[in-house]
Amino acid sequence: MIHDEAFGSPDRRRTMTIAVLVIFAVLMLRLYQLQLLFHVELDKKSEENSVRALIKDPVRGYIYDRYGRLLVDVGPSYSITLVPNEFERRNARLLSSILQVDSSSLEDRINKAKSYSPFLPARIKRDVDMKTLAAIEENLPVLRGISYQIESKRVYPTAARAPHLFGYRREISDAQLTDAGEYYRPGDLVGVAGLEARYEPSLRGQKGFEFVSVNSKGQIIGGFEDGKRDVTAKEGYDLLLGVDGGLQAFAESLMTNYSGAIVAMDPSGGSILAFVSKPDYDPAIMSGVTPADEWAALQTNPEKPLFNRASLTRYPPGSTFKMVLAAAALQEGIIDEHYRIQCTGGFRFGNRVFKDLHVHGSVNIVEAIQKSCNVFFYQLMLKVGFEKWTEYGRRFGFGQSTNTDTGEETTGLLPSVEYYDSRYGKGKWTQGFLISLAIGQGEVGVSPLQMARYAAALANGGIVYRPHAVEYIRNKETSHIEAVPHDSTLIGLSPHVMELIREGMQRVVHAPGGTGALARIPGVNSAGKTGTAENPHGKDHAWYVGFAPYENPKIAIAVLLENSGFGGTKAAPMAGLVMEKYLYGELKRYQPKAVQKTVAGAASMTPR
Repeated sequence: MIHDEAFGSPDRRRTMTIAVLVIFAVLMLRLYQLQLLFHVELDKKSEENSVRALIKDPVRGYIYDRYGRLLVDVGPSYSITLVPNEFERRNARLLSSILQVDSSSLEDRINKAKSYSPFLPARIKRDVDMKTLAAIEENLPVLRGISYQIESKRVYPTAARAPHLFGYRREISDAQLTDAGEYYRPGDLVGVAGLEARYEPSLRGQKGFEFVSVNSKGQIIGGFEDGKRDVTAKEGYDLLLGVDGGLQAFAESLMTNYSGAIVAMDPSGGSILAFVSKPDYDPAIMSGVTPADEWAALQTNPEKPLFNRASLTRYPPGSTFKMVLAAAALQEGIIDEHYRIQCTGGFRFGNRVFKDLHVHGSVNIVEAIQKSCNVFFYQLMLKVGFEKWTEYGRRFGFGQSTNTDTGEETTGLLPSVEYYDSRYGKGKWTQGFLISLAIGQGEVGVSPLQMARYAAALANGGIVYRPHAVEYIRNKETSHIEAVPHDSTLIGLSPHVMELIREGMQRVVHAPGGTGALARIPGVNSAGKTGTAENPHGKDHAWYVGFAPYENPKIAIAVLLENSGFGGTKAAPMAGLVMEKYLYGELKRYQPKAVQKTVAGAASMTPR
């Protein structure tokens, strides 16, 4: 029979039957595993194919000035995102054309996103315009895995630009991404300068997640599990500054045609009132996607608008540094207010004569500060000695970081015996080096930020505060406000010594022969010191440090104007205008004298 021929003997049929049963048993076991043992994993994979996690970026924290005025806001921005495992590479050319990015750049971004997480959306282009957004929307049916999300970008609603203070954000680099932990993803923005960088953890907030159902084409078709798995984004904390936004804008306007810096502080606590570096740039350029040509122009601009002159310059302070030497001499008892020298217009040291601008005659320490008598300080330096000069310079905070929260800064340079021994060799430098240091020339270098802190310490009686822009951090959700702690140190000067130095500075502005008369403020008794930093490469730099009112200081200031000559002619009047604006809220010098405030009135008024 055909049946018998096909299947052979009974033994062979029995063997085949057993084989079929074994195969069936294996299949049943596998089905059991798939349905019962591995259902959790399968459900997960199923969800990955039908559920998408949308990252919800939080609203970044706002930045306010000391009076509650909004200085740094947020506005809407649209970013295009891509889920690597959903995107079909055959559509890369279309996507590249819509986004106007080259294919290799797009490929790099896709690969980077895939290596980080193939299932989560990653930004592939930020801050797109409405035309691009419309094109994406039109092509969504074929661009599987592509979507867009609304994000925030920085907006600056006032005239206070302050780019070197606020800083900016840029797309996180590969190196930063490696060290940033799990919070950041490719395409995220991160603060890289100024307050945006220093307070990044507070400003950024916490990301949220929204889970949505998608169809086989990757199109969103609705929510998932009624949002039960969604995680709400938490807004970033606000920064409440000590900065006066109006004063900042005013100081910036004064510096329009200058290179240099203005730093103003509250001497009673170290709050930065104004922080100006010029030339600067429009911070809005950095808010969205900075065009390559604009970024290149900023980087190659010979005026260096990206460079923070307020905290990174290192110029000789000139005669503004004379109060350091005066403090050392008086506090150590080397001289007192009765000690006098005869200024003949020059001082011979070895084979060289170090000249002064004027013949000042007999002067004591107060008059020497008032008239900026170089001869007095040449001789005083030799009496005080190098090591004491260095010690008191350090007490005022020079040669070291201020630990400010405003961003990068220079420590400056405060020469010492050890420094000269290291640079020139032990025994290979002479006392002649000290003559230049006595009047703030030579190798000593300071920043305007350091000088503002110095002026504040002279104003408040000898407390060196850490300069800071942020006073409080506010949680918008809970309205909780937390004060940011700021430390301080004491210089260690007696009240009598401090008063002698301050008297000399008051005479600089108000006494005949003072070099800072152009810093006078109508109706206000103030104090200050002019300085000129020698510049071997061109015109000298102008300095002024001061404070007002003299009796109850509300503001201390440092002004540096590059290549502007004598401090008394350019820097001093600018400092006077800034202090007047802060104390009165306006410029009284342009109003009739009858309505100007008295000295006492100005000293007691609340700053505005």
